[in-house]
Amino acid sequence: MPQPRDLLWFEKLAEHGPLPSSFLLAFAKDTHRSEKRAKERLTDLFNEDRTPDKGAYLTRPLQQFRTIDARYNQLVYDLSPASMAALKKSGSQIRPAQAGPWLHSLMVGCITASIELACLARDDLNYIPQSKVLTRAETSLQWPTEICDPDSGAIYEKNLIPDAVFGLEYLTTSGKRYRFFALEADRATEPLRSAEIHRKSFVRHLLQYEDYIVRDGYAAHLHLSAPMLVLNVTTVQNRLDKMLQLTAEHFADGCNYQLFTLWDAFRNPFCPPSPNMDLLLGDWERAGASELVIAQN
Repeated sequence: MPQPRDLLWFEKLAEHGPLPSSFLLAFAKDTHRSEKRAKERLTDLFNEDRTPDKGAYLTRPLQQFRTIDARYNQLVYDLSPASMAALKKSGSQIRPAQAGPWLHSLMVGCITASIELACLARDDLNYIPQSKVLTRAETSLQWPTEICDPDSGAIYEKNLIPDAVFGLEYLTTSGKRYRFFALEADRATEPLRSAEIHRKSFVRHLLQYEDYIVRDGYAAHLHLSAPMLVLNVTTVQNRLDKMLQLTAEHFADGCNYQLFTLWDAFRNPFCPPSPNMDLLLGDWERAGASELVIAQN
């Protein structure tokens, strides 16, 4: 029978996606006295298939072993049909399967989980998960945006699907403040520019988010009155520099809502990272605007 700590792990995997063991241990650090025993419990949840929900509660995605010296890396875990059944019984939200490459899903999960963990270490910030944002708005991540082809001038409708959305609740001396975020995890798998507007590129990303943010598409989509920013996390410094340059070219007066930072943990050879608290506490770069720390309201 799943213990309360087990259900906490299942809930975090359901919210964020696949996560390395260091993240799961960090989420449960107040529920166990021994990290060694907590790791053993994760192993038990992976191995033991004689359960009330007819199977092992955790999986270890095979993609993590397709790298050099995989046996020396920390393990990555994800939900199984049994843990999803246990979550359903408990009334918790179950995320839809995320489309796209597994490593991209892992990167997205590590980013959002890092920010939530950093919030848990503070008493002036609360993390608002994607499930709560979407449930409140009774919607999905997808939203139609109108963009103008910079070459032909033609107008097209293109669906925008952020990699994730979440919010931060700031507990200030003058009351609660809110800010929401759309996340884009960039592993340099798409071009920065494309002569074809129908192909995904960073330039098309700028056009779509201009419609979504500046023209308040996000407010209609997610039923929000608080501001929204776009977090761009990429893995290569040179690519980050080029993204900032293209943003500066597109927005002559600067752009205060497109934020950029580097996390090189998801380059090859792959090694599952530990939580990155700098995503909340560190500087995010902006084109034509000062750097921003998202922990600060």
